[in-house]
Amino acid sequence: MIDKDFLLTTNTAKWLFHDVAAHLPIVDYHNHLDPKEIYENKNYGSITDVWLGGDHYKWRAMRAAGVDEERITGGADEKGKFDAFAETMPKLFGNQLLHWTQLELRTFFCIDRFLSPESADEIYEQTNEALKEEALRPRNILSSQKVKFLGTTDDPTDSLEYHRLLKEDETFDVHVAPSFRPDKAIAIDAPDYGRWLDRLEEAVGFEVDSYGKFMEAMKKRIVFFDEMGCRASDHGINEMFYEEATEDEMEEVFDKVLAKEAVSRMEVDKFKTYTLTSLAKEYHAHGWVMQLHIGPLRNNNTRMFERTGADSGFDSINDKLVAEPLSRFLDAIDRTDELPKTVLYTLNPRDNIIMATMAGNFQSGDIPGKVQFGTAWWFNDNYDGMMDQMKTLANAGAFKTFIGMLTDSRSMLSFTRHEYFRRILCELLGQWAESGMVPDDADLLKEYVEDICYNNAKNYFGLEN
Repeated sequence: MIDKDFLLTTNTAKWLFHDVAAHLPIVDYHNHLDPKEIYENKNYGSITDVWLGGDHYKWRAMRAAGVDEERITGGADEKGKFDAFAETMPKLFGNQLLHWTQLELRTFFCIDRFLSPESADEIYEQTNEALKEEALRPRNILSSQKVKFLGTTDDPTDSLEYHRLLKEDETFDVHVAPSFRPDKAIAIDAPDYGRWLDRLEEAVGFEVDSYGKFMEAMKKRIVFFDEMGCRASDHGINEMFYEEATEDEMEEVFDKVLAKEAVSRMEVDKFKTYTLTSLAKEYHAHGWVMQLHIGPLRNNNTRMFERTGADSGFDSINDKLVAEPLSRFLDAIDRTDELPKTVLYTLNPRDNIIMATMAGNFQSGDIPGKVQFGTAWWFNDNYDGMMDQMKTLANAGAFKTFIGMLTDSRSMLSFTRHEYFRRILCELLGQWAESGMVPDDADLLKEYVEDICYNNAKNYFGLEN
């Protein structure tokens, strides 16, 4: 199904991919990989574990195809779950999962057959046998994919034990860095917020009995993350907020939280706004990148949430308005010239042009593309979504400063998503060049590919190589 010219329809696109993009290293600056998995470097148990163990993309597709939950997240055996996914694949024409799956089969297992009920037994046996080999241990996968940098996703209370061990391992040259994800820190209306505060106190070694102490603790964790090689923060924002507040108000709100008193929606938004703007200034001081992932509507199905928990495929796209609160938020930080490098991601493609134009409001002469309209995310990281995101960015900004792709994945096999993105990028540039929309200048086109696929991200995140 996937030949060497997959998705490439012009001679320019084929040249750009095969001679330029295919050989470039990878900076995967946002993912959900487990650093323990990388450090321990053990063989994977089965293809079912690797593919279906925590992949809500696949779970969601399997449900849509009519697979019973027992064969998705339930008690069915590994072969039964694999067969259920194989039954689903022929129903996914137009879905990026079909392309991702076939790319992974080809890249890591040298399998060109289409996964289907007819090929399932053979592919199951062949992949499981290959997973016993040294080449498919986590570190060798990273090396074979030319990964130079990984940015994982980590709570402020995490010990970062395995980041430290990897950093100290001189035999391993991939930079596995934590990313500071303080979503739970600002979720003061969450039922388990008190338990999270207990973990924060344990991490910093002192009592967090006031808002001032809370911010002291957060700053201490930022310093710790920085020492462990952190280059970015990351924030999941279901609905963009902005409500001005004072520090005195924050003390009052935090006292209510400590006393387990109810807080209003206005108080929650004030707390989030004041805290996140304060944290952003700390990121700026440390030279970090701030990533804002905006727009999911989470846990829509109560019955299934109670059965399978969060992040199991029952989230969708939110349609709350974003432009005004996002503008006010960024402006509040920028007023004192402390806005960090910032990446804006939207889950709602309706807001692509909002994000692209918002980024243009806060650029800086000393950092090309200081505020980025981030790559197509989640429901959008498919062929059409990537094309639309890149065209929108090009229409409204400076395309050559784009920092490119990330996996946003929990699977070690997902690095083929960079190949998928690079093929689409080269196809877009090839179309433009051969239709006369841009100069048919080989050197300039080559620079575009090298910068968007690797150089820009390397420089943006301050990496050494």
